[in-house]
Amino acid sequence: MQRDDALRRQLAERLAAWPRHAPDEAGLKRAAVALAITDEGPGSGLWGLAKTGHWSTQAALILTKRAKHLRRHAGQWALPGGRIDAGETPEQTALRELAEEVGLQLTEADVLGRLDTFVTRSGFAMTPVVVWAGEARKLTPDPAEVASIHRIPVTEFLRADAPILEPLEGSPHPVLKMPVGDNWIAAPTAALIYQFREVCILGRDTRVAHFEQPKFAWV
Repeated sequence: MQRDDALRRQLAERLAAWPRHAPDEAGLKRAAVALAITDEGPGSGLWGLAKTGHWSTQAALILTKRAKHLRRHAGQWALPGGRIDAGETPEQTALRELAEEVGLQLTEADVLGRLDTFVTRSGFAMTPVVVWAGEARKLTPDPAEVASIHRIPVTEFLRADAPILEPLEGSPHPVLKMPVGDNWIAAPTAALIYQFREVCILGRDTRVAHFEQPKFAWV
């Protein structure tokens, strides 16, 4: 429990100290996603050595595979999230979407902070909200949106081959991807995960707004 508390404090402190970039959202659709910190499997324990910066293999992020029948981005990796409803804050949206998409009920007391809002090629201003999910013992996918739920170990995002940067014709900036197993996650989701890695885990000042997204993510 003490190690869990140390990890939670480390995340909250680094997010509180981060000078967030908030782009002009005029004319954009507003959305929020949850970067939910949990463990690799129920009961395995969630901890990290905050003082040294070394993380255990148990700490994980919750990601989903989108349902294949969806009109947009079917079958792709995603963070739980969606459009911000009128009167909602990004934190409220992220918590609501966690409950709707994966059956995880959290409160605003579990919110640790925000990272930079990322403007997507498809016209969204996407705000990442980092939340403490604890063991998250029971996760249930909403079949209308989610094909499967995955606990991806944080160490997977620390691989030597991450991130993958690929040139994009006509753009001065590369497409950013994060490898997972023998596959990969593309920006914008990958950009948010990469900034989480840099700011929250490694303590590095890293911006990601300039990274490109593959053309299939532009719609």
